[in-house]
Amino acid sequence: MPQAVVIETLERALRDRAAEGEAADVLVGTALNCDDAEFIEHWCVQVGTRGVSGSPLLGLAGLCLGHTARRFGHLSDEALTLAKSLAARAEADPSDVDTRAVDGYDDIRDFFHLW
Repeated sequence: MPQAVVIETLERALRDRAAEGEAADVLVGTALNCDDAEFIEHWCVQVGTRGVSGSPLLGLAGLCLGHTARRFGHLSDEALTLAKSLAARAEADPSDVDTRAVDGYDDIRDFFHLW
């Protein structure tokens, strides 16, 4: 999917929760198929920091950061901190951030041996 379409779809979902379903598909598809690690990470961070409490996109942002870590072997400090924060929020209140964020952070910890 062209990056311009990804950006448009994710920005729309951050403004209008009605677009979250399409954005979820785009975010996961991008994390699994895009070859630009910085682009994926940037948009996971955008979604994970700008998404509203209760949005399924928050948990997906954490999960997709896990995919990114596995695919590319690295994450920025900002992305790592966000993944940890989203996982902690999910553990504290799954109605705030769904538990896919925990799965993503588990992948990151396994990959980077952060136990």
